[in-house]
Amino acid sequence: MTMSLVSILELRHLRTLAALHETGSVSRAAKRVHLTQSALSHQIKALQSHYGLSIIQRRGQAVELTDAGKRLVALAGKVLEEIQATERSLAKMSQQATGSLRIALECHTCFDWLMPLMDAFRQHWPDVELDLVSGFHSDPVKLLEEGGADVVIGSEHKRQRGIVDHPLFRFEILAVLAPEHPLRRKRILHAADFADETLITYPVPEDRIDLILNVLKPAGIHPERRTAELTVAILQLVASRRGIAALPSWGLKNYVDHDYVIARRISTHGLWSDLYASTLTETASRPYLRDFLTTARNTCFATLDGIIPLE
Repeated sequence: MTMSLVSILELRHLRTLAALHETGSVSRAAKRVHLTQSALSHQIKALQSHYGLSIIQRRGQAVELTDAGKRLVALAGKVLEEIQATERSLAKMSQQATGSLRIALECHTCFDWLMPLMDAFRQHWPDVELDLVSGFHSDPVKLLEEGGADVVIGSEHKRQRGIVDHPLFRFEILAVLAPEHPLRRKRILHAADFADETLITYPVPEDRIDLILNVLKPAGIHPERRTAELTVAILQLVASRRGIAALPSWGLKNYVDHDYVIARRISTHGLWSDLYASTLTETASRPYLRDFLTTARNTCFATLDGIIPLE
């Protein structure tokens, strides 16, 4: 088939291609861009028919980009980045570039990807007051309502008038053990495996810890618990055989690759958690907040291992 010289490329195609590149899956990419799998497949078939070239190759449930697909993804990256930059400029021209963005964290490990993101944000929005709200917050929604924070990054909250939960991504929580731990021979850990262990966690209530809330408590397992403020401190305690932990997969790769600790799946289908950025409805449309959320998603999908799109 002869390729037409008239371009049919639209922004929706570029966003679809970027999602396929970042997720490696038609189903996950479709969720990311809010399409059905059939509609996404139709987009790809239309592009392949237009250019007379294969754009993706299927490998079971996964997909790989062909050379033609990679060229289009490179274009998508440039165009989408330029659009985001232009929208920043327009916001500044319309006097919408000032305000505050105070961020409260329910998820301690989010520091790993949030700090570089905040540095980049400051360069794009120098007139926006950006800060982290320190300490543990027992009622994040109340913190938003009382003006103590502009964004809370953590789990989805009970639906409440005036609060918007913006989906970021889904991630798997893995059990973390010392390389010589007796449980190292098991590929999957179940609730009973934690019974005689010391569980090392962040200093937060039990109902904020997915492993305890969703796995151990329903099974009637109540292990001894020890806390540490920092992720690196938790990993040091694990490596020195003081206990085991459960942490997001994205923060473990370097430690596992260097045999400092080992990681194992929790339960047959894994222990998964969803991450959201919550804001007041009245602030959700601010240009710099929308830009922060877009940059957060793009950065995380480009740099964090094992995360998947969240509708």
